[in-house]
Amino acid sequence: MPNALLISNLTKTYANNVSALSKVNLSVEQGDFFALLGSNGAGKTTMIGIVSSLLHKTSGEVSVLGLDQSTNLNQVKRMIGLMPQEFNFNPFEPIEEILINQAGYYGIDRQPARARAEVLLKRVELWDRRLNMAKSLSGGMKRRLMLARALMHEPKILILDEPSAGVDVEIRRSIWALLKELNEQGMTIILTTHYLEEAELLCRNIAILDNGQVIEQSSMKKLLAKVAQQILILESVETLPKTLPKTDFSIKRLDDNSIQVILDGISISQALSELSKKGIEIEHVRSAQNRLETLFLHLTSKGK
Repeated sequence: MPNALLISNLTKTYANNVSALSKVNLSVEQGDFFALLGSNGAGKTTMIGIVSSLLHKTSGEVSVLGLDQSTNLNQVKRMIGLMPQEFNFNPFEPIEEILINQAGYYGIDRQPARARAEVLLKRVELWDRRLNMAKSLSGGMKRRLMLARALMHEPKILILDEPSAGVDVEIRRSIWALLKELNEQGMTIILTTHYLEEAELLCRNIAILDNGQVIEQSSMKKLLAKVAQQILILESVETLPKTLPKTDFSIKRLDDNSIQVILDGISISQALSELSKKGIEIEHVRSAQNRLETLFLHLTSKGK
C-alpha cells in the first residue's frame, strides 16, 4: 500500500535566494493523523503550498497515494482537501453557495453539490446560517466553514494549516471531534498547529521542521518518551499533613489537598507507591507541563 504522502529531497528557494525548504524527506502513511510542527518561518506553510499545488517546488519529488505530482497533477489535486490558515472565501457570498461553487471546481454537478453542502453544514452546525453572507459569521464559524469547504469533494487527504487558530475552547473542541471522526473513517489528516497540546491530543505521528529541514520524525509516543522529566499535580484523598514527607523526588505543597512533584527517571506508579507508604493516598493525577512543547523547544534552535 503506497504512502498517503511521500516527499523526497524537496527544496524551495524563492527569487530573493531565501531558502524555505532544503532537501526535505517526509512520509505519511494512509489513515494516519500526522502533525507537522515548527516555529514561524520553519517552512510548514511552504511545504503545504507545494503539496497542494499552490506553489512550485525548486527541486525534489512529491508523491500522493503513489502518484507523482509532476505527471498526475489533476488527479493529485482531487485527492487533497486544504484548509488554509487565512480566510480566502468571498465574504459577500452566502455560505451555502461558497460550498456549492467549490464543488464545481472539481466537476461536481450543482444538485449533488447542494446535497453534500447540506450534510457538511449540518455537521459543522452552520445549516441554519446557510443563506447568510459569509462576512456575518464569527471567527469560529468561519473556521468551520473553511473546514466544510475543504471536504466538499470528499478528498482522501485533508491538510489543515492552523485549523483552530483564534477560536475559543468550545469551537476548538468541536473541530477536534469532527477531525477525529473523519480520521476514524479512514481519512488521512495532516495538521500544522501552534497549539502543541492539539498535536499531542490528536496525532499519532509527528515531524518537526526547523529552518527548512526535518529535524525529527517519529511516533508521538516515542517522541514524548524522550522527555524524561515529568511535572505532575497530584490531588490527595484527604487533607495533606502540614509537613510533607521526604521522598526520592521533588515535592511541593500547592494547597491543603494537592502537591506538585517533579519526576526524573521515576515512574508515576513508583511515586504513588512511595507516597502511599508514607500515608498520602492520591486520587487524581494531571500534568503540569506540555511535554511536547518542552521537547519542541529542546530540538529546535529556539531551545538551543
